[in-house]
Amino acid sequence: MPKILQQTGGDVVEIILADHRWFEEALRELRDVRADRAAVLADLATVLIAHAEAEESKVYPALSRKRAIDSEEVEHSEHEHDEGNEALLALMEVEDPASEEFSEKTHELSEALSHHLDEEERDVLNPAKTDVGQEVRDRLGEDFSAERARLIESDCGSIENVRRIVEEAQKKK
Repeated sequence: MPKILQQTGGDVVEIILADHRWFEEALRELRDVRADRAAVLADLATVLIAHAEAEESKVYPALSRKRAIDSEEVEHSEHEHDEGNEALLALMEVEDPASEEFSEKTHELSEALSHHLDEEERDVLNPAKTDVGQEVRDRLGEDFSAERARLIESDCGSIENVRRIVEEAQKKK
């Protein structure tokens, strides 16, 4: 299992990309029937929730203020986070990590997450690289890292918290 990254600062784009690569590795582990799938899922849930919540509270608003992304891009990214959280919750609710259902739900999460990572890297992170100065990206990296670390410490990936996040998102629809 990949070690949970605990970066403390630097370019926010590089930090987010490092998380994306970590997610891909965690998904590979989840697909491996020999892996400790329950442990991998617990780590993935924690980092995924912390990452998305920190992006929504720290990164997207700042990039929007800098006009690197517009409100439609923010809304679309947040919607994709909601879809990913629903797929994550469905996987977390599977009782047997060795079951075919676990494999199916892993595939659904992998599809949702891969789609989001691809779009975010093209439509959010590329404009952040070209339209936002290094100093701002570094400050955002510190803000993002601090919020992500705070959320990880708060056990944000617990099934109760993921369920709460999904229910709140469904109420907004």
